[in-house]
Amino acid sequence: MIRPKNNPLAKDRYCHFCVHNIPVVDYKDIMTLRRYISSYGKIVPRRKSGVCTKHQRKLATAIKRARIIALLPFLTR
Repeated sequence: MIRPKNNPLAKDRYCHFCVHNIPVVDYKDIMTLRRYISSYGKIVPRRKSGVCTKHQRKLATAIKRARIIALLPFLTR
């Protein structure tokens, strides 16, 4: 759980992968990976996405693998 700092109106965020009991972050699951890519094509940081540290590392690796085999773009135009 990531707690927002100095903002009483913000709600707590929970890791999507922990809550839904998803054991593996798969690089072939494009719809899930797109959720964690910004409009500029960058990987969304942990403090914004709400993903735990363990799954953020796996998520970054999966996004990079999907980019290499051309499932996800490096740049968006």
